[in-house]
Amino acid sequence: MWKVMTSFLLFIAWTIPMSNVYAQEKDSGVELVPQARSAILLERDTGTVLYEKNAHEKLPPASMTKIMTMLLIMEAIHDGKLKWNEKVRTSEYAASMGGSQIFLEPGEEMTVDEMMRGIAIGSANDASVAMAERIAGSEEAFVQMMNKKAKQLGLKDTVFKNATGLPAEGHYSSAYDMAMMAKELLKYDDITKYTGKYEDYLRENTDEKFWLVNTNRLVKFYPGVDGVKTGFTAEAKYCLTATAKKNGMRVIAVIFGAPTPKDRNAQITKLLDYAFSQYETHPVYKKDTVIATVKVSKGKTKAVEAVTSEPISVLTKKGVSVKEMKKVVKLNENVQAPVRKGDVLGTLILKQNGKEVLRRPLVAKQSVAEASWWDLFKRTLQALTKSA
Repeated sequence: MWKVMTSFLLFIAWTIPMSNVYAQEKDSGVELVPQARSAILLERDTGTVLYEKNAHEKLPPASMTKIMTMLLIMEAIHDGKLKWNEKVRTSEYAASMGGSQIFLEPGEEMTVDEMMRGIAIGSANDASVAMAERIAGSEEAFVQMMNKKAKQLGLKDTVFKNATGLPAEGHYSSAYDMAMMAKELLKYDDITKYTGKYEDYLRENTDEKFWLVNTNRLVKFYPGVDGVKTGFTAEAKYCLTATAKKNGMRVIAVIFGAPTPKDRNAQITKLLDYAFSQYETHPVYKKDTVIATVKVSKGKTKAVEAVTSEPISVLTKKGVSVKEMKKVVKLNENVQAPVRKGDVLGTLILKQNGKEVLRRPLVAKQSVAEASWWDLFKRTLQALTKSA
């Protein structure tokens, strides 16, 4: 694709309403979730952990597994391999799934949009497998994609055996890993249109009209909650990966192994209350903000814009004083076409008092195809004409 030979730096210092990231010094010795087997609370933009309890313990995630399933669906849509209005056929195997389901019949077709509503709102196992088969050809092949993605995200406490979270030996994850998957999923703005919906209908205008009610009741009862996924099996107990946004700050809270749904929701509520009462974020850049332009060798165009891949903020304890920050932009040189939209082109670093506060990738805003020999010939001819 392209090769990194050397890098160059761009230094810019500026004053913005933010301060030392004291929030990285997470509180210890405070038991916020006594009824949970494990838990974690983090701020989405920075990934800062605000609270954790047995966060790396390997446990059955139940239907929180579908966070990864939804992530791969969103990636396929982003890459143009799938469209929301495409109809997906249900196999006999997909229709045979037990547990939570939307009662798909063998051969029944639903659009990707309808399938996603079934998964995100109703935790539908049958829709999850139908989508897995559409994307990868079989659930087994899709599970390989799930585990590959987990490794790409650097997750060390996760192994998937299916796309649904139904009980299976050797199928496990952790609170930390689930939070990281949710963080990645939330890069896709459209996802909360599904996970944040409390109720909806499938098969409208038919005799089989099906009512969906979100298994995550906090979507309705906690202001700002718009995702992500519940889970329950007899072994896993009651689990939830939740996200909420308030005053520009988005946090992710994960609970494994609560004894009852009431305990699960109460403890997630306590984590969210803690985050919003103690911390605040200071936005620096929105997603897709152009930071620099990178030259592209042998491309249809000579350059591509490098943009932020996600919202970038700095997290602080509430009421901490304002200080100066420094931005460091490191761009890759000798980038060669073809370049795909989303390819990493460099790194944005925020520093304070010489200490690195934040590091995030800069990615290609658009794809750049490889130039044909005719394009290169015309480009050379134009250069010779200008120099003559």
